[in-house]
Amino acid sequence: MWRTGPRSRPRVRGRRNVRTISYNLRKNRAVGEIGGLAERHEADILCLQEADSIALPARLGHLELVHATENNRLGLAMYVRGDRFQVRSAHTFQLKKSLHDRVLAPANERLLGARLHDRTTGSDLVAASFHAAPLTALNSLRRHQINTALSELRQLGPGLPALMVGDYNYPVFQSKLDRHMREAGYDLTLSDRRTYTRYKMFRGHFDFATSSGLRIDSVRTLDRGTSDHLPILVQAALEEALVVAAA
Repeated sequence: MWRTGPRSRPRVRGRRNVRTISYNLRKNRAVGEIGGLAERHEADILCLQEADSIALPARLGHLELVHATENNRLGLAMYVRGDRFQVRSAHTFQLKKSLHDRVLAPANERLLGARLHDRTTGSDLVAASFHAAPLTALNSLRRHQINTALSELRQLGPGLPALMVGDYNYPVFQSKLDRHMREAGYDLTLSDRRTYTRYKMFRGHFDFATSSGLRIDSVRTLDRGTSDHLPILVQAALEEALVVAAA
């Protein structure tokens, strides 16, 4: 189901919910904000786009760097809470290139996925940071990239719950993307407010969450920093781990 904001759901006991932040750093300009952002919102997973992966710290407070792209001028990275998650595997993936990619080569790897063991629930899940081709490409190419990304994540964790967050560069015709995702067995969830407002003609929701086997409680747009994107905070829980409080 295509969702545009938080939903009312039963409470979950303990720390079974997972708090994931996604942030496009605008060519690494907002890198100085990520530690405070993760601490302030008690992030379990932090997914970055347009990061200078070579210069990223190995730790950000309670978070540990899982993996980062190595061949991109503007890369992807993921941090996780080390006392909660054990990283079983982590990989970067190349997706179909746009003309922009072929000419300027800003990003060879547009997907970073990790299979994580959650010590809180005793279950595994797949988390991913994604960065679609820029607006110079067609939506059809971005849908192709999204399909390929989800296929790669299914290979990384067959049958496991999955959450892919990032900059989808998909501000218009989102209902078509939603139908496409539902046909593929995934939910597409937008945040409660727009995530990109820099240019009037391109304002809208650029940063999404795509999920399977998870209950998405909310996707919240956080306060603006120095990036042209606003970060989003996704609160999710495993469907089989839900505990409904007694009435």
